[in-house]
Amino acid sequence: MTVGGPEQAADQTAETVEAVETDGAGQVEETAQDEAPPSPLLTLRDGLPPVVDTAEALAEVCARIAAGTGPVAIDAERASGYRYSSRAYLVQLRRDGAGTALVDPIAFDDLRPLQDALEGTEWILHAATQDLPCLAEVGLAPTALFDTELAGRLLGYPRVGLATLVETVLGFSMKKEHSAVDWSTRPLPEPWLEYAALDVEVLVELRDAIAAELVTQGKDEWAQQEFDHLRGFEQPTRVDAWRRTSGLHRVRGRRALGAVRALWELRDQIAEQRDVTPGRIIPDAAIIAAATAMPTDRAALLSTKGFHGRGAERYANRWITALREVSEMDEADLPTRAPRGDGPPLPRAWAEKDPVAADRLQLAREAMSALAEEHGLPVENLLTPDYLRRTLWTPPTTREPGDLLDAVAGVLQGYGARSWQVALAAPVLTRAILDADARAAAPQD
Repeated sequence: MTVGGPEQAADQTAETVEAVETDGAGQVEETAQDEAPPSPLLTLRDGLPPVVDTAEALAEVCARIAAGTGPVAIDAERASGYRYSSRAYLVQLRRDGAGTALVDPIAFDDLRPLQDALEGTEWILHAATQDLPCLAEVGLAPTALFDTELAGRLLGYPRVGLATLVETVLGFSMKKEHSAVDWSTRPLPEPWLEYAALDVEVLVELRDAIAAELVTQGKDEWAQQEFDHLRGFEQPTRVDAWRRTSGLHRVRGRRALGAVRALWELRDQIAEQRDVTPGRIIPDAAIIAAATAMPTDRAALLSTKGFHGRGAERYANRWITALREVSEMDEADLPTRAPRGDGPPLPRAWAEKDPVAADRLQLAREAMSALAEEHGLPVENLLTPDYLRRTLWTPPTTREPGDLLDAVAGVLQGYGARSWQVALAAPVLTRAILDADARAAAPQD
């Protein structure tokens, strides 16, 4: 396998650039080298294993995993876009000496025997925040992990999808044609299973190559802090999730907003009961149209744009009841346009509400962008944007530079910033606070 990072890839690209030669008559002749051959397609080196769906088969897999060596590559497939829940419908594992296993978690009450077999191992996941919640649901939680996607971001790779990293770092291409299928389907088709098995086929090799790059760039300790932090990850609870309804910006008036909320919450309840994605009940566009028109009977509702299909008709009476309840609701109980929250206002409102805070934010953003570029990583990985905004909207009251730096560092740590992030970001935010104050106090021409 060919292993290399962005610098090596750039060198390889440079070697394929057209060679330019000048002949005796002074004419320039371009000699194009052959285009680089396509990367070889990644295939299963051990063939496709059977799906594990019996207690006996699970016990055999657990024994193999426990007897293997090194870290364990783990992935999970969910039925996003088809099911309401985010449960895992397939769990893939691979470990040196154990091979690949495809476990059907639906066949078991939980996978605690597998958790016991994994005790003390490092898990390798790609985009861990996507899989950790659904793995926890079946009794699987890591004691140590390595996230190849997050590591790729820290290393400054512009694209960090699994297929892209495997091709860039290891030199193999991956087919991704089954990435959006309904994994709750039973039995799972063989091509889908092969796709799933390939997701862990070279994850150990990818981890080793990227770990070496982290050491080379001096970011291995940063990565370790990030990975340790990920082990406590929980899916955040969305506040006022109905406000994410597509097209909400077109809704006018608090009563119409109340109708969007009521229809969204009813749809969500029905979707959860049926375990189907909410958009399969009625689309967002139907919610927006009904909230705008406020139909008062079944016929008017079903003639509203977007209200067609089984979900619209089957629950028509419930949709109408929800709209009627909103029409009778007291004004004080209706939602406002701006969501209620304890955080700072949207950045575009800072200049009007607090010009000095707006200046702090601008100064800090510019400096943080430069710092992120210097260290070769996305600015959002340098510091969570919400932490930055909260700190700058209500900064510590002290203005003695040393005390302010300590106070800013303490605030960032309280929000959850890792030590490496605090060490880099706290001085930048401290300087932005002091400079904005100085500029506000300076005499105006």
